[in-house]
Amino acid sequence: MSATLSAQPGPVTGVEIKAYDHHIALRWDQHPNPTVTDVKVYGKTEDGNFTLRGTVNNVTTDYVDFLGDFDVTSSYYLRAVGIGSQEGQPSDTVTATTFEMNDSMLLDMVQEYTFRYFYDFGHPTSGLARERNTTATVTSGGSGFGIMALIVGAERGFITFEQARQRTTKIVDFLLTVPRFRGAFSHWMNGTTGRVIPFSALDDGGDLVETAFLIQGLLTARQYYSGDTPEEVALRENITQIWEEVEWSGYQQPGDNVLSWHWSPANQFAIDLPLRGFNEVHIAYLLGIASPTAANKIPASLYHTGWAGANDYVNNFSYYGIPVLVGRAKGGPLFFSHYSYLGFDPRGIKDRYTNYFTRNTNQTLINYEHCQDNPYNRVGYGPTVWGLTASDNPGGYLAHSPNSSAEDNGTIAPTAALSSMPYTPELSMAALKHFYRELGDKIWGRYGFFDAFNQGANWYADSYLAIDQGPIICMIENHRSGLLWDLFMQNPEIGPALQEIGFTTDSTTTSINQVPQFLTSKPSVFPNPARGFTNLTLELERGGNISVDLFTQDGRSLGQVLPPTRLQAGAHQLPLHLRPRLKSGYYLLKINGPGGSATVPLLLTD
Repeated sequence: MSATLSAQPGPVTGVEIKAYDHHIALRWDQHPNPTVTDVKVYGKTEDGNFTLRGTVNNVTTDYVDFLGDFDVTSSYYLRAVGIGSQEGQPSDTVTATTFEMNDSMLLDMVQEYTFRYFYDFGHPTSGLARERNTTATVTSGGSGFGIMALIVGAERGFITFEQARQRTTKIVDFLLTVPRFRGAFSHWMNGTTGRVIPFSALDDGGDLVETAFLIQGLLTARQYYSGDTPEEVALRENITQIWEEVEWSGYQQPGDNVLSWHWSPANQFAIDLPLRGFNEVHIAYLLGIASPTAANKIPASLYHTGWAGANDYVNNFSYYGIPVLVGRAKGGPLFFSHYSYLGFDPRGIKDRYTNYFTRNTNQTLINYEHCQDNPYNRVGYGPTVWGLTASDNPGGYLAHSPNSSAEDNGTIAPTAALSSMPYTPELSMAALKHFYRELGDKIWGRYGFFDAFNQGANWYADSYLAIDQGPIICMIENHRSGLLWDLFMQNPEIGPALQEIGFTTDSTTTSINQVPQFLTSKPSVFPNPARGFTNLTLELERGGNISVDLFTQDGRSLGQVLPPTRLQAGAHQLPLHLRPRLKSGYYLLKINGPGGSATVPLLLTD
């Protein structure tokens, strides 16, 4: 053995430390010595001694130490491990102290860590999103989510605009080279060659739904990279080419009045899976109708016979006093309310069937109430532990939902509550704090929250999935700024498609997060739940006439509970007497003021 190879490895360099609410993050430079196999992390709190906190391979250059509280000071040094497990000299010692973060800082933290899955862990050749953290296989739908995550990363300062543009260009350039099937992409691909990796035995061709998720992300990017540099112009042109070449009409079987999910040259429509709602495929119909290529478009009538064509699409079901509106049973897994709405903004509009912001809010509330009711006595459920959706679980992978005991096996996925942030901001934020502060030692890692956990089975995933990570960062951003909603809806093809379908404006429901200009902050009600009486607290930016209307969750007006009343600027508490004999359930209070309105949810009980 040469003297060089047997020598003690030099110290780890470039060690950086950053403190958060309940954890500390370390980053460092990869050790240049090819004989170094691992890096050991040593740490101590203020009055303790240095002990081994963890070991990572030399490819990994970061470490999360979850300390479990605020105001904890911890110091660290690192040692490289070489041949014969020989440890090198200690690195510089770094020290930091955890601190209580406000809500905005916590949201920044969750978004930044989740973003890293798509940027730091993106496939090195194609830039596309890997299906999960244990594979090099890339996913077309998850990559659509990842393209939108890059935009959020640039806007939040996690990377620069140019870094986001370069990565998006890399992705788009690669997509132009891979096999397509009537213009649609396969579900899975080899991230280096673009070769199709079959999702199942017959699924060796195009997946229209995954393609729709990808196009949703690409069209959002086309609006974001709007500059006149040659690079941005070329990026937009290439996205448009991909968009124009998707043959949505080619996924309608002859004689059918519905789109089909799959087609391949070898197996044709053998899978024969129709795209009928309500589920995650809403965006496929919108994009098919919006297609700029006449030969590839589908008629708007297919939206009604296909997407909404099931006999039980519209229903009168109600659970916990909350109407389902459209869909089946208790609404299904929560990803139904996420995937199609990362770009497609459901606020303030409705088709002939429903307002989808209301519908998605209702599904989220039913999901929440089911976990509070906990009919199957699953361990750990409560006001801050809820959210059933598709995720890994102790037995593999399942689309968890409140619909049955088989679908609710006690597995909670953080993406369910966090990606519902636009619909239930207070409930979702409370869940975020609990997941991080109380369970973070088990479910928080280098890319944010792990996929799922099941406390009854004492099982905590160590997996990350692109289709669960993407909605977290994107829907939190839509809650905070509406950024992705605004960008996607600006595409010139979307408005006319909505008109063809028959969407109309619906001002009864808007995002609960919106605060109109006449208010200085979001109004609140107490008590809530209420029994016939509650108090509305609001603070006016300026004086004016204020009135309050009461609506059902499906937008039906129940009249005014406060007639127009002149109020001065400043804080006010207004007693509201509600109509007697109203059924228990969720309602909306709409506060009308000069130039705008705000909506506040209200739960009435017997």
